[in-house]
Amino acid sequence: MKKSIKKVSFTIDGKKCTAEEGMNLVEAAEQNGVFIPTLCHLKSVIPSGSCRLCTIKSNGRFMTACTSKVQEGIVVENDIDEITDFRKLILESLFVTGNHYCPSCEKSGKCTLQALSYSYRIMAPRFPFIFEEKEVDASSPKIYLERNRCILCKRCVRTIKNKDGKNYFAIEGRGYKAKIILDPDLAMEMTDEEALTAMNNCPVGCILKKEIGFEEPIGNRKYDNAQIGSELTIIND
Repeated sequence: MKKSIKKVSFTIDGKKCTAEEGMNLVEAAEQNGVFIPTLCHLKSVIPSGSCRLCTIKSNGRFMTACTSKVQEGIVVENDIDEITDFRKLILESLFVTGNHYCPSCEKSGKCTLQALSYSYRIMAPRFPFIFEEKEVDASSPKIYLERNRCILCKRCVRTIKNKDGKNYFAIEGRGYKAKIILDPDLAMEMTDEEALTAMNNCPVGCILKKEIGFEEPIGNRKYDNAQIGSELTIIND
């Protein structure tokens, strides 16, 4: 017997919404035309709450929308000054702790970090740049690891596995010493399809499949002509 789907009602920034009970708030909001930004979340993947960019207020409490389930009657605040400034702080921190040279990046125009920074009108970070030296790993036959751009979102760790279920990627180290690594033995077995999926799942320009850089002309890319989330609710100033 087919299980019935229970719908619940909730509110986001005063807008009345409905969604399937138990759905995470990022996807429930999207179904109702409301954009909640995120860098680490992917649909159909268990959420990790790594980037904290989707932080909202639910019934007056701060929480990550990707790891929070929609419930009957909850009141969500997403587009308020307090949260907007918090999100800007996160984005600015990612820029100053990495080395992001957008004009020369192969992912420019398709980079979620870049697109969100444009949307939140970030012209210059409030913090000093660190310009830390980070190693580029080109040892794999299929991909480059450009660690200067890595934001440790863990998308690659959570989604790219071989046929035996083993992870190609992992995080090595802790705190400011943490870095993404690729298993050298498994890397030799990586298929073109897996390498392309890894590149597409990366929200920045950290994972690049070899031999296809700049395949899509700048000006025709995903965010070149449409602001991120513009198909839903436009981010306010």
